[in-house]
Amino acid sequence: MSASPASLIPRPLLFWTGVALTCAGVVEHLWMFIDSASMNFHMAMMGMSSAMWAAMAAIVVGVVLSGFTVVPPRTAGPAAPPALARTTTASRRRLIAVLSFALLVDQMKPATLAFIAPGLRAEYHLSASDVAWLPTVALSGTVLGSLVWGRAADRIGRRATILLASLFFRGTTVCGAMPTFTGTLVMCGLMGLAAGGMLPVVYALMTESLPPGRRAAIMVLQAGLTTTGGYMAASGVAAVLIPLAGWRVTWFAQLPLVLILIALNRWIPESAAFTARQTRTAKVPASALFKRPQTAKTLVVSAYALAWGLVYWGFITFLPSQLESAGRHGMSAATLLFISSLLAIPTCALGAWLYVRWSARGTMVVYAALTVAALLTLAAVGLDGSRPILLATVMVLFAGTAGVIALIGPYTAEIYPMAIRGTAGGWAAAVGKSGGAFGPPLIALILSVPGGIRTAAMVVALPMVLAGLAVAVRGSNPQATAQTPEGATPLDAELDELVSSEAVAAQAAATTQLPGRGGTAR
Repeated sequence: MSASPASLIPRPLLFWTGVALTCAGVVEHLWMFIDSASMNFHMAMMGMSSAMWAAMAAIVVGVVLSGFTVVPPRTAGPAAPPALARTTTASRRRLIAVLSFALLVDQMKPATLAFIAPGLRAEYHLSASDVAWLPTVALSGTVLGSLVWGRAADRIGRRATILLASLFFRGTTVCGAMPTFTGTLVMCGLMGLAAGGMLPVVYALMTESLPPGRRAAIMVLQAGLTTTGGYMAASGVAAVLIPLAGWRVTWFAQLPLVLILIALNRWIPESAAFTARQTRTAKVPASALFKRPQTAKTLVVSAYALAWGLVYWGFITFLPSQLESAGRHGMSAATLLFISSLLAIPTCALGAWLYVRWSARGTMVVYAALTVAALLTLAAVGLDGSRPILLATVMVLFAGTAGVIALIGPYTAEIYPMAIRGTAGGWAAAVGKSGGAFGPPLIALILSVPGGIRTAAMVVALPMVLAGLAVAVRGSNPQATAQTPEGATPLDAELDELVSSEAVAAQAAATTQLPGRGGTAR
């Protein structure tokens, strides 16, 4: 009979007290938002009332209190590993489902930015250059969050980091109640900080919890489909709620999803391999990413992630407005982009199959080449060319970029040794999202010079060409290094075996018995 995963929370009363305090603070902000219905839910320049300040204090205290109970205490010597679930097909499916839900919630955050911009600009009376600060600040927060949470995953554990990020994200949903644009920027930056690290942490945990033979295909599918699902969920929430209650409600609508994720924490076990390593070896510094033998891998991953960030956050950000201006493609830009985004589903399925059956490195090169081909076609024909060519090119561009983002996270998690897996994933995510910080201003500048969209397509195609070449020449093949990754220690190889060993899983489950009590740890 399989054992339930142990609770990560040694002091549940304090944890849920913190959750209640944070929820109370958020509900107070929500009530103020509801009270603004008579003003069409406009809260601009209402001022921070004493009740709002008290609610903010409750949120801060609640997050700190809950976070304190989640972080594992320091021990003087090696500790016994926590209780872990027996590795069964059902437990693995449950883990995949919960972590996929976590990624979907995480992806909704940046996707929501595109839908709130018009309402936010109208309420605060902002210029186009002013409102551009919102995605810049929010995505800068995700860059910092990727670095912070990725490193935290290697220090305090994958499961603890997921919970901490969720707690932080829950508190920052009050972004929707800020009465000033400055306050909205600050809170959205903090929300980005909370959301930025979920991807690398989830991939690290998936890599260490699933059998090597299947995990690559599962993670590639998971990466691509949750990205598409997050976008569709954000667009659905916006389509239904914004006409009823304005742009602010989109942030509050995410609170129940985060609470569900926190409630599902008991089905997110820490990996046995990570736990064993923590109790037997010293911490590895983050600087190991840039030292041999990891240097080449870090440069290749960085180039691939940066190239994607420039295309996705820079070029594609301006594509809707450019398509609307051209007006020659026979359908609205929103419809075209929605149909194109649906290609992520078959694209990711094909990418997962090629990744496992053929070559991880070769698959990454193919999707980089698809992206480059689409960009070069746009550079050649522009947006005024043949309608069928334009439609096909935009769809190929979305298919290529969807494949790139679906591959980079799982690839990074598989090629690095366990000791710096979370740190490496955080670095790759941060580099990719940095395209959101400087990509839009760069593309806006290029669009203002002769050549416009054609010149912009050429500019962003060059980094993708270089990234594809880097992967082809110096990239690693996870299938060839799954058991003993380059730079891994003998202990890493031993712990990788532990992931897929039913005997070790059974032994881990046996540790749920508390000494002298005959019960299971909770």
